[in-house]
Amino acid sequence: TTAGLLLKLSRVGLGQFLDGRPDTAGSGVGGTLSSDKGWFQSMFVHEVEARKDAHSNLLSKSETSDLYKIQFHNVKPECLEAYNNLEAEVQHKLHLDQDYPCDVVGSWNTWYGDQDQAVHLWRYTGGYPALTECLTKLNNNKEYRHFRMERSKMLVSRRNQLLLEFSFWNEPTPRNGPNIYEMRSYKLKPGTMIEWGNHWARAIKHRQENNEAVGGFFSQIGDLYEVHHLWAYKDLQSREETRNSAWQKEGWDSSVYYTVPLIRSMESRIMIPTKSSPLQ
Repeated sequence: TTAGLLLKLSRVGLGQFLDGRPDTAGSGVGGTLSSDKGWFQSMFVHEVEARKDAHSNLLSKSETSDLYKIQFHNVKPECLEAYNNLEAEVQHKLHLDQDYPCDVVGSWNTWYGDQDQAVHLWRYTGGYPALTECLTKLNNNKEYRHFRMERSKMLVSRRNQLLLEFSFWNEPTPRNGPNIYEMRSYKLKPGTMIEWGNHWARAIKHRQENNEAVGGFFSQIGDLYEVHHLWAYKDLQSREETRNSAWQKEGWDSSVYYTVPLIRSMESRIMIPTKSSPLQ
């Protein structure tokens, strides 16, 4: 009984009880310590059922095998125009060459957020094998190696991530402009990606009225448990009106309520597409 167990605890001490050591007072309770220990510890141990699959398989688009790469390049202020021209030239050549299984989804310069920054979103049709094939060919391409050398002279720093696309988000396709783009990046608490996806699968329907939803992605390599939502607006006033109208739709408030506790930090970038970007 519970009363009997508490009596044993008072006689042998909690440390001896958990260690499974015999009763030094000669009470003869040592033979029952093993079973009592298991009962006592079960009061504090919560068993969690293992998830049956990786969140990348549960949340990504199973009908496609596309892999995305996002690049953040911080450019020397005096070099930004030359950098944009150089990137546009290389992107154009890669688009025309069918031997490379990749295409640029969009290219932007950050307007509000990190200044003098270029952001590029690439798609690799065929997943990781396509990425490996493309990088191998580029490393053997003398012209591309020269481009990277010239580009390095213009950069302060750079980083990238490999991403998968949420199954419930819009497919990012070329758009006519002019538009501004907002990238909202969320760093989630580890272990919450499935919950985030469940809520946003319902929430995204509230953000389709003005065709503002461009694409939604989550990281696979690089900074982990990071989500990027990409939106398009006519201008900043349109952004404000569109976001405010979402609060008038039933269910949007609860989506925000349940997803906010999952977030460790968040960031918003307002971006202007470069002249060569398929997303204008």
